[in-house]
Amino acid sequence: MALVGIARLAAQSPLLQAKRAVQYFDIPSRSILNRTKPGMPFTWTINPYRGCEFACKYCYARYTHEFMEMAPEHFEDKIYAKAASADLLRRELRRVRPGEHIAIGTATDPYQPAERRFLRTRAMLEVFAQRRGYHLGIVTKSDLVTRDVDLLTQIARANVLGIHLTITTTDEKLARLMEPRAPRPALRLEAVRKLSEAGLPVGVNANPVMPGITDSVSSLARLAKAAKDAGARTLGGGSIFLMPAAQTVFFLFIEREFPDLSPRYRALFNRSAYLNREYKDMLARRVTAIRQRYGLDSGAMEYRPELWPAEQGSLF
Repeated sequence: MALVGIARLAAQSPLLQAKRAVQYFDIPSRSILNRTKPGMPFTWTINPYRGCEFACKYCYARYTHEFMEMAPEHFEDKIYAKAASADLLRRELRRVRPGEHIAIGTATDPYQPAERRFLRTRAMLEVFAQRRGYHLGIVTKSDLVTRDVDLLTQIARANVLGIHLTITTTDEKLARLMEPRAPRPALRLEAVRKLSEAGLPVGVNANPVMPGITDSVSSLARLAKAAKDAGARTLGGGSIFLMPAAQTVFFLFIEREFPDLSPRYRALFNRSAYLNREYKDMLARRVTAIRQRYGLDSGAMEYRPELWPAEQGSLF
């Protein structure tokens, strides 16, 4: 059967570089700004790459490689850098209305190893550094974000900016099992410190919180204290959810590393990709209490930038 759409583009994408078992490709894109569904905390998303080398066992976004007729396992070893991303962004920012939020890194990490070589994220930050009046959020597991302190500082002067480091646990051994190619938690906390010391608004996300693995009060409290000590302003903590493609990888991981939890997880996700309301409500109460204990906020960063437009609608 002939490949069509994104699958055809992926098959025809030129190889940029190969490293170990990882291959990097250049893939053409029709758009760089993606509108979200109603109910999301942001209106637009930007993902400079398809696939993510960090190889997190719980990653929900593995299903996106299915659109390219690839198995979920290839999500971490076939990485596609979106071509002409900065040019596309310049053109498409006209679609963004005042007050709408843009999130970078919702599906794949914008500072994964590919970024050191291909600079697609930095190229788009250079676009935002020349604009004002936007609401921009960045989510990453990488200390590479500190490379761009110069641009991030410039962006924060004229736009509302929030930078969020995802740190699932302070336990280095556990993190290495769950996120085998991501920077160590200590490196991410040091990135929080550097960003905070640069005057940038930074927070920590404990996502995803996993039952029986990272959801204990002691585990979340250790992370909250470390985040606060590093200068974080906010703490997030959402429960894990597993699309079918993600379950394929995650359940094998649980059976190998946490066999006693395997029956529980299969039962929890037997009917849905999401955990039940009872668990979510319990977790929300727990995270809120810990947040209050350490004086951390929740949600997006809100402040008035130094160079905010005189009129709310004056985006340029």
